[in-house]
This record gives sequence, structure tokens and C-alpha cells, in this order.
Amino acid sequence: MSNLINLEQVSKSFGVTPLLDNVSLGVHAGERIGVVGLNGGGKTTLLEVLTGIEAPDSGRVSRVGGLRVAVVTQRGVLPPGSTVGSIVLAGLADDQSVGGSHDLAEHEWASNPRIRSVIEGIGIEGLGMDTSVDNLSGGERRRVALAAALVRDLDLLVLDEPTNHLDVEGVQWLARHLTARRSALVVVTHDRWFLDTVATNTWEVVGGKVESYEGGYGDWIFARAERARQSDASEARRSNLARKELAWLRRGARARTSKPRYRVEAAEALIADVPPPRDSVSLAAFARKRLGRVVIELEDTTLTTPDGRELVRDLTWRLAPGERVGLVGVNGSGKTTLLRALAGEVEPAVGKRIQGQTVQIGWLRQELDDLPVDMRVLEAVQQVAQRIMLGDKEISAGQLAERLGFTPARQRTPVGDLSGGERRRLQLTRILMAEPNVLLLDEPTNDLDIDTLQQLEDLLDNWAGTLVVISHDRYLIERIADSTWALFGDGKLTNLPGGIDEYLKKRAAQGETSGKPGDGKAVVTAATATDSAAYRAARKELSKLERAIDKLTERERKLHAALADAATEPDRLVTLGAELKQVLADKEIAEERWMELADES
Repeated sequence: MSNLINLEQVSKSFGVTPLLDNVSLGVHAGERIGVVGLNGGGKTTLLEVLTGIEAPDSGRVSRVGGLRVAVVTQRGVLPPGSTVGSIVLAGLADDQSVGGSHDLAEHEWASNPRIRSVIEGIGIEGLGMDTSVDNLSGGERRRVALAAALVRDLDLLVLDEPTNHLDVEGVQWLARHLTARRSALVVVTHDRWFLDTVATNTWEVVGGKVESYEGGYGDWIFARAERARQSDASEARRSNLARKELAWLRRGARARTSKPRYRVEAAEALIADVPPPRDSVSLAAFARKRLGRVVIELEDTTLTTPDGRELVRDLTWRLAPGERVGLVGVNGSGKTTLLRALAGEVEPAVGKRIQGQTVQIGWLRQELDDLPVDMRVLEAVQQVAQRIMLGDKEISAGQLAERLGFTPARQRTPVGDLSGGERRRLQLTRILMAEPNVLLLDEPTNDLDIDTLQQLEDLLDNWAGTLVVISHDRYLIERIADSTWALFGDGKLTNLPGGIDEYLKKRAAQGETSGKPGDGKAVVTAATATDSAAYRAARKELSKLERAIDKLTERERKLHAALADAATEPDRLVTLGAELKQVLADKEIAEERWMELADES
């Protein structure tokens, strides 16, 4: 495997802060590397040093001759006055397969399957290739820059947070596209599902160093927790959180199907003493005590845009105490408008909203315009409250701020000097300090690093109340929501028993039936019924298999004990050995079937 880029003893600092300190690493052909770490920890700087955008303060960066590389960073600026088409096709000047020029007629680039697939998959086909980039939003400009890199045939693709501004479908398409490419990839991402799907290796940028791990998110969490356990480091809180996260991963179907047996056994030993999963029943009971019977209800509601376009019609939705809802949908379907209606900020065009007397709403908006920029971080948190009860524990404002990534020293920083990610964390801290019993979260993962996301999910595990979250981060929704609902742009709110996977299947079915008047609805409805029935049957069989595996495991344990007791009885040893062999064979068959069903469901 050839080396594309090498870093040897590279250091890079901004001011007095060393972001890279004597780092040595390399990128090999065909590797797909995910880069993770805290906000401001040096991830973007590492990308820019790798690709030559920034020069190192010391050390050496060597690249193979003739390296074809494209870089899409968060600092990228599109040339003023350019069109979408000129940006997307500009990098194809050296690609003979499409004619060697970015001044292509539509029939020329549209006939190229790679270009057409990227334009459709990234979601810029509706912008128009002749549209000026000066008129685009920030998210649209990021998608145009990303498309310009993806249409090219490259040796190395370097991306900084490419899943920002993409919906669930866009993230899935991008993951499939990147895994199908032959080029190497270095990508900074906080999307854990995307990281687990795409990365063959993970780099963690921490304390000026770059730690390398084999595999994606699940393997990184396992290895990080194992290293912390073996070294008995002083970072006890971070280690325990990683172990709890690993425990959740081990309970999920996806992780069990992808790890060899020795890793499963090691993981089970590592997480033997972690807390149990979230007790949804007890939290819901506690929520009912605080909230009462009525939380928020929308009755016969119709929601419209300011120009009169109908988003949701005849909707009756009653949120229950302790209910945890993940809300997904296509762009423009009305997710944020529905959340604003729940919060009482938008009046429905038709119908009414009812709110319980004891309801206290905490609403996390996408905007960052509700922070007191003239205060310091701790003062901004204490302005809301000094202490709160979280579950059965009382914590101070400073302790909550520290759990969400603000060290005691950073808590003295003026709010006006915070980065976008830090302001998002402060926004979350202030909302939780208000002790709401209803949380409405609109894209809470924006600008948050993985460690902060883990801390947020850990906090929400112990939070008793009603929760509605909009997010393109499927990992977050699967982790903290107990049910998933979707807006498909048809004016209805649809329950998805199968979660995000069912949402993507329905969207694919809609795509297949679009343009076929008269029969599209019937096809989607039939597919939905089939998917739901198959999902319920698979879950039922999974539960049955889990009970059978537990019984076989217990029988295996007893047989091992009996074999030890019968060490001097040859005939009994033969009988017990034959039974043990059969038990192990039955257990292996059951486990393999469990894995097959877990993949499907």
C-alpha cells in the first residue's frame, strides 16, 4: 500500500497553544480515516497541514508526486460571481472522461453518471447550474463546494464536517458514495453513524498528539476505554463515560454483528460494572408526577408557511408525560415549524394548541442569538440558576457547565469570545439549568464534538420529561428517542416503528413511485404495511432467540462445572462432553440467526 502523505515530527501552534506537537503519521492509498477530537483541539489545523494550506512551524510534510487531492474545509470561500455549474465542474479540467473543460453543455455533463449522481445525491439539482453562488445560503454553498470535490477522480479526498447541512438521506448517500470510491479519504466528522460506516481507521486529536485507532466509532470507543482501563489514568470521568457508551453499543444490534467473538468477550468484561440502560418506565412515572396528565396537544391543526403553503393538515398530536420523540423529514417539510407550534411561537392556521398548567418548556433553537455576550460563561449559567436536580442528584451551575465541556478555566471566558461550538454548549447548559420538563431540541448536534454529544446523551438518559428532537444525526435519535416520527411532505405526521431505517426505505419507495400518477400511494402503503409486519416479526424472533441463547449459556456453564466434578468418571465424561458439544453447536446456530435478524431489523 503506497504512502500518499507523510508527516514527520510536525508541530503547529497558534499563539501559545500547541495544536500539533511532534506529530508523525501517514495517509496510505485507499485508506479512509475519520478524524475526531474536541472543538478547537486541532482537527482542522491537521487537515490544513496535511494538504499544504498551512505550513508547519517545524517538522516535515512530504507528498507523493502528482498527487490528485481535493480539500473541502469549513473556511472555504467560493469565488464571487461564479455560478453553481462553474464551481462544480471547474475541477474537471484535467479529467478527460468529461471533455477536459468546465464550460460543458448540459447534455455533456448530464450524460456522465458520476456527475449526475453527485448533483442529485448532494441535493443541489434544484439550485440550477446557472444560479449565482452569491445568492446561496451558507448550507447551499457548502454543498456546492462538496459536490465540486466529489465529481472528480482523485487520489485523496479531504473533508471537514461534510455532513453538516445534509439531511438523513444525504448523509446516507454520502457514506455509500465514499465507501464506493477508490480514493483515500481523510474526514473530520462528529456524526458517529457516518464515522462508523465510512472509516477504516480513526485519528483522535488530543493534547497536541494524534492517537491512531483501527476501525470506526465503535472500535474507537472500545479501544479508548480499554486504554484508559489498562493505564489507570486520572481521567476517571471520561473513562467511565466511554465505558457507558460502549455498554450501549454492545446492547445494540449493529455492534454485535460486526465484532469477532474475542472482542465481544473482552467488551462484556469491560462493561460488567456499568449502570443499566435508561429505565424509561421509572422516568416516565416521575415525569407524570411533575407534568400531570396534559403536556402539549395539537388538535385538528393545520400549519402553513408565511406564503400560505400547507405543511401539515388536520393533525391531532398529544405528547405524553415522559415521551421521547425523534422527528425526521425531508427539507422544507415543516419540522421546525411543527416544533415552533409545539412551543407556542407559531399559531396554527386551523385548530388549537393546548398546554398543561405545569409545563415548563426548554427550547433549543438553531440560532445562537439568545446568549448574553457581555457576561462570562459561568455568570451566564448562574443567571438562570445556581443549582439544579438532575435525576436524584443535585449539581451546581459550574458542574453542569464542566460536564458539557467548559473547564473551570474556560468558565471565566467572556461569552463574546466563544466559538460557535462553545456557544451551542452554553445554550444547552442554560436550557438545562432552567429545569424544564419539556425539551424541544432543533438540530442539537450542530457544532458539537463527539465527547460533548456523549455528555449530552448521558445527561438526557437521566432526565425525566417529555422530549422532541429534530436531528439528521441518526445515532442521536436512536440513542435518546423511544419513538420516531416523520414528515414526508404529504401533510401528515407518520409514526415509524422501524426508526430511521424505515424512514429511508419509505423515502426510497417514494422515489421509485414518483412520476407514476395514480399508483404511487398504493405502492407506498403496501410497502409500509409489509415493512412494519416484517419488523414486528423480526423483533419477536430476536427476543425468542435471546432467551434461548441465555438458557444455552446457562446450560453450558453447568456442563463445565459437571465435567470438573466428573474428572474421575470416564463414562460420565463422555456423556457430558457429547452434550456440551451439542449445546455449543445449538448456541452457535442461534447466535448466527440472531445476527442475521439484527442486521435486517
